[in-house]
Amino acid sequence: MSTKGIYTAVSGAIAQQNKMDTIANNLANANTPAFKKDRQVFKEYLTAYEKSPDVIQVPKVPASIESFYHMQGGDKAYVDGAGTFTDFSQGSLRPTGNPLDLAINGKGTFFEIATPQGVRFTRNGSFVVNQEGVLTTKQGYPVLSNAAGDVEARSIRIPNPGPISVAGNGLIIQGNTPLQTLKLTGFNQPQALRKVGQSMYILKESMESEQNDTPQASIMQGSLEMSNVNVVEEMTEMIKTTRTFESLQKAIQAYDQMNGKLVNDVPKF
Repeated sequence: MSTKGIYTAVSGAIAQQNKMDTIANNLANANTPAFKKDRQVFKEYLTAYEKSPDVIQVPKVPASIESFYHMQGGDKAYVDGAGTFTDFSQGSLRPTGNPLDLAINGKGTFFEIATPQGVRFTRNGSFVVNQEGVLTTKQGYPVLSNAAGDVEARSIRIPNPGPISVAGNGLIIQGNTPLQTLKLTGFNQPQALRKVGQSMYILKESMESEQNDTPQASIMQGSLEMSNVNVVEEMTEMIKTTRTFESLQKAIQAYDQMNGKLVNDVPKF
């Protein structure tokens, strides 16, 4: 029985360690514009479920010496890390005064960015104009417009070094001349996206139906969406996770001591 228990406790400790890694990543990105926090998901895993129903013969009578060896693993349970999910709730909008800083006011809507790996989606609107007059991200990836065609045709060019204004629908105007309109893409279910780094996302396979080209969102020029990480909440979760991990460590030590007594002391009687 102690052997079964120690593996259950170990699986719980591993799960808490994974949760701590997720919390640490959230805290590290608390000041990253448009960062979306992650949450770790766990579930109980019963080993008996590995077997088909026709081979599981769990006794219908109270456990006894006669029925103990027929449990077929039905008395074992483990903590299974089911992965993480991203919380896409909107972060606060912070004014910056920079006309090239653009914030999306509305959940589930993203800018389209052209990268060497293909089109990516982001809510980080901290943009710059490069030496060729192309609107890009800080990493140098072109921001795309809603025009048709390839990346070159959809790249947004600012012909003059003067100031620009951006309307709520994403239309970029310089002086009295309309230029191009930012491409805003919405998703009926943001969980259709997965993170690929640098505050960018890609659409998961077989999730094209979740894409919505008429999102209910607006652009706020001169502002940035901040991370939706609540530092106090994350620190509280970190403390809870640490205490749970310590409790599981004590359980593992207790099971180890029990095993030691079974091996070393019981045979003497």
